[in-house]
Amino acid sequence: MPDAIIQTPEWLHQMENILEELNEGVVLVDNRIRVVFANEALIRLSRYEREELQGRTPDAIFPPEDVPYLLRQDESGHRHGRVRHEFYLPRKDGEKIPVIFSGRLIQGADGQEYMLLIVTDISAQKRVEEQLRESNALLQERQREIESELLLAARVQQSLAPRSLVWNDLAIEAYYSPAHTIGGDFGVVLPEGDEYLKLVICDVSGHGIGSALMANRIYSEALHELERKTGPGTLLRRLHDFVYNRIAMDGFYFTMAIARFGQRGRHMTFAAAGHPPVMLVSKGGVRLIASRSGILGCVSETAPSEAANEIDLDPGDRLVFYTDGLTEVFDERDEMLGVDGLEALVRRSATRTLPEMRQAIVDDVTAWTNGALTDDVSLVLVEVR
Repeated sequence: MPDAIIQTPEWLHQMENILEELNEGVVLVDNRIRVVFANEALIRLSRYEREELQGRTPDAIFPPEDVPYLLRQDESGHRHGRVRHEFYLPRKDGEKIPVIFSGRLIQGADGQEYMLLIVTDISAQKRVEEQLRESNALLQERQREIESELLLAARVQQSLAPRSLVWNDLAIEAYYSPAHTIGGDFGVVLPEGDEYLKLVICDVSGHGIGSALMANRIYSEALHELERKTGPGTLLRRLHDFVYNRIAMDGFYFTMAIARFGQRGRHMTFAAAGHPPVMLVSKGGVRLIASRSGILGCVSETAPSEAANEIDLDPGDRLVFYTDGLTEVFDERDEMLGVDGLEALVRRSATRTLPEMRQAIVDDVTAWTNGALTDDVSLVLVEVR
């Protein structure tokens, strides 16, 4: 019960009007932790009557298990002259309101010490925090789902990467690395018995999920055409028409190089559109075989012709197929490696074994670049034996 003897100090009456105007709760307690004053905001927050609070100590308002904590806070406040902690204020009906107690030790005009406590209701903040926790939990769960889906997508994407193999008199070494978990490059190395081997390397604009989906769709269409034994030049034209008429989007395009090897690998029919030039490494040096057409799938004017290069190959010849992830890289001076720079790296590694040459090219480009590679990278080396 309230201590009827406790009265509001006379000196405090001069401040009452100011304290009553405050929107935050104000409590004044004496050195025995008895309430000697509570303003109207505190009364509304606690839902006690003023006379029910006057003279009360913490053990008359808070449950017994919380009183030791409050006593420690009061002791700290007297030792340091101030105190601030987050706790709760019990209402008369038992509801616990989250609050911040900010206290300062003052000396009254009567010479006694008092603790002036500002009680700030943080219920709205706690509701927001709880909503944020719930939202974060949902976001984390969604993140786990996305990561699981990306892991599956990455496995699917890896299945689109060109593969190493030996076919008749050809040895093929392939390398693929997406800029992100999944990317927009793909490659096909497809033998047709002993008669032909077809090689396709494609670079879809952009990075990430959208590019990977587009690459997957073009890959499927390319396989369909390859199974129909479509020649390189005709295949470029049909894939361009398919993308332009069915799935064209502003700013989207793709580049492609296609080679069909026959005569056990001694002859190559080659066509490319918008793609970096293929490098033919032979005893006479390095020859660049450039694209005859521009980028694909973007505008009708870039539709490729169905003409193709017919190239005879000799034992020891090597072909370097790649995407621009190996050429459009920059050093610390912001200079681009370019096709000429890559050609120099190819020349430097041309006498190594095919697997060593593949690794040397990747390592040299990485070492030349200022930072990590930022684009999808595909590299296919072909050697005539």
